[in-house]
Amino acid sequence: IFKIMIFNRLFKLIGSIRPFASTSRNVTYLNKGEIDVKQQFSDFFHTLAKENSEDPTLKALPKEMHDYMDRMVNYTVPGGKLTRGLAVVNTMLLLKENVTEDDLNRANALGWCIEYLQAYFLIADDLMDSSVMRRDQPCWYRNDDVQLHAVNDCIIVESHIYLILKRYFSDSSCYLRLMELFHEVTYLTQLGQLMDLRSLPPQEEVLNLDRFTMDLYLNIVTYKTAFYTFYLSYACAFSMCGITDPTVYANAREVSILMGQYFQIQDDYLDCFHGTVEEIGKVGRDIEEKKCCWPVVTALNLVTPEDRQVIQDNYGKDDPAAVARVKSIYEKLDIKGIYKKWEEERSGELKKLIDASTGVPPEIYHYYLDKLRGRNK
Repeated sequence: IFKIMIFNRLFKLIGSIRPFASTSRNVTYLNKGEIDVKQQFSDFFHTLAKENSEDPTLKALPKEMHDYMDRMVNYTVPGGKLTRGLAVVNTMLLLKENVTEDDLNRANALGWCIEYLQAYFLIADDLMDSSVMRRDQPCWYRNDDVQLHAVNDCIIVESHIYLILKRYFSDSSCYLRLMELFHEVTYLTQLGQLMDLRSLPPQEEVLNLDRFTMDLYLNIVTYKTAFYTFYLSYACAFSMCGITDPTVYANAREVSILMGQYFQIQDDYLDCFHGTVEEIGKVGRDIEEKKCCWPVVTALNLVTPEDRQVIQDNYGKDDPAAVARVKSIYEKLDIKGIYKKWEEERSGELKKLIDASTGVPPEIYHYYLDKLRGRNK
């Protein structure tokens, strides 16, 4: 009887066990053609901002501090073109054949991490450069209740990156790689800012135009712009999609450096020749701020001694007449025409490099290149 009871219990137990497959969660894949990438990405910012504001670390802070931080993030992080962040999402969609809602949320979160990084850099850069406008509004530090507090504010904005990474990727095998990527690219960009600032040491009362070489300029834009504007978006998407081949990352780095130079030279051109709030969303002040930028570096390689002296006497003066005299030299040298020719050559060079790339679909890089061609803002 005892044996019969044991067998009966075993049969009941076996009968109660369901096949393994039936316990697995059904995975629903999204129809990629129906995803409104830009709208979903824009909306996801509010999810992240709310999650960050509810972080347990902030519980003890007074409401006034919460309100200030919410205002700071909403003022400085959204509002740009979102190209860097959207590149992560679009790259992921090109790389992954089947995409889940979780994949899309993680890509959105990762893209916004880059936008938070951009905000961190811009808050600091505007303060260091005494800039006036950013994204059609006064720079953050120019708010009466902010001023030099912006130094600490930009550090807080950067910290939000790591709150987001932890929340969305701490259970992923790519978490460490992503952390390293953000630390590496942040450091490289800071080195670019260092070179930019030290091209004009504060103790020098007389501008030394000999510092403004093309080699220095290209180093500045490569470090300050290329890595966080292009390479980081690609590398984040590659890491998220499980790509580990070093060749793919090396190729992305090569493309990104050329694209970064293209982007920054474009930016310098627009700052000089289209530098109004209506045209580019900010006031172009590279001449007034004595920036080592493409128009002046190019001009210095072409000028006569007399025209060089005109630049020497007027570059860096916050005076419309002085700015006009510098721009008259640019016009005399046809800097606009030189730029148009250079842009066409760089675009062709990048197209050849992209079409020859392997490991990932070339469309990933063409997405960015198409946005750069003829950019006017």
